[in-house]
Amino acid sequence: MEFIELKASTRAGIGKGSARALRRDGNIPAILYGPKTEPVLLSVNTKEIEQVLKKGKIGQTLFHLTIQNNGETATRSAMIKEMQKHPVSRNFLHADFYEFSMDRKLRVKIPVVTKGIPLGIDKGGMLQIIRREVEVLCLPNEIPEKIEIDVSGLDVGESVHVNDIPREGNIEIPAEVNFTVVTVVGAKAEKPEAAEGEEAAAEPEAEAVEK
Repeated sequence: MEFIELKASTRAGIGKGSARALRRDGNIPAILYGPKTEPVLLSVNTKEIEQVLKKGKIGQTLFHLTIQNNGETATRSAMIKEMQKHPVSRNFLHADFYEFSMDRKLRVKIPVVTKGIPLGIDKGGMLQIIRREVEVLCLPNEIPEKIEIDVSGLDVGESVHVNDIPREGNIEIPAEVNFTVVTVVGAKAEKPEAAEGEEAAAEPEAEAVEK
């Protein structure tokens, strides 16, 4: 997976007042931490990080974080662990960066993509994607862009579970339960005919349920 360059600088101020001052100047407060990293308080340009995140999803984008500190520059390999947004304006408020090592596996959520048309569609079935993302454990340079599942052989009532997904290379899927990822469900039962002089009870429309 490609690394994206992002500039940052250290900051000394903490608290709401300091954070508001940073945002007025077009920056957001951030922090860098990791298993072998002492927390470092950072400031990141808001427009730059907005442009970066247009190219990839939070939690699936790898950064070469170039940090300016008292005239010195250091580059760290990191990913965004959490991005806080304002509940109304959706503006970025704070970013948590997690530093990692290239020889150590990461837990990353990867989007699920289906391939093909299930057999059950011709029988009135409907494809449901139960999990839109699956968590994988892999090295930073082996993070897949997507998990593609071939659903062309699925009939009504059949499913693909997490343990059915083939693993490539050193990628692991650390699932404790063999949960369903995609399934083909049947059409709702036909409405029974009403007895003479009676009206059949109305049935609710079936809806696809996503979890």
